[in-house]
Amino acid sequence: MNIEIICSGFGGQGVLTTGMLMAYAFHRSGKNITWYPSYGSEMRGGTANCMVKASDSEIASPYVKNIDILVTLNEPAITKFEGQIKCGGHLFVNASLVPDDREYREDINVTKVDTEALAAEVNNPKGANIAMIGAMLKKTHILSFDAYNDAMTKYFSDKGKSAFTAKNTAALKAGYDFV
Repeated sequence: MNIEIICSGFGGQGVLTTGMLMAYAFHRSGKNITWYPSYGSEMRGGTANCMVKASDSEIASPYVKNIDILVTLNEPAITKFEGQIKCGGHLFVNASLVPDDREYREDINVTKVDTEALAAEVNNPKGANIAMIGAMLKKTHILSFDAYNDAMTKYFSDKGKSAFTAKNTAALKAGYDFV
């Protein structure tokens, strides 16, 4: 297994946390991982993205240039990274913020997820990024729902945020069940 992922969106949407959670889940599954964050000087509201690599073998560089999976939480992220997705790769689009009539490459798999509506349905307005990951897990099968959920639960518990476990699991399941 060798997978390259980019998560991108506005600062404050949980982009870096999304990538960190994926890296953590891969690590707990026995994979070698890298996580490489990048964000503008504005932080909240500015552009943020992170690169995640997971592999059975050693990883020489954290830089992602041939994207297997692109998780986008806003439209500028699509514009910036869509051209780097491998033929047959996956693009996950936050349908809450991207116009329905936007066109995409025909040689990639595009999944539109109304993340904000899903998060609202489970009463977790900050869980849109987690709902997106649920959809991504189901569509790509890169990790099982349980492996990711266990890693996410431990990650937030270690940060003293276990009070959000039920809401985060609900957001993850909402995205997973959506596709």
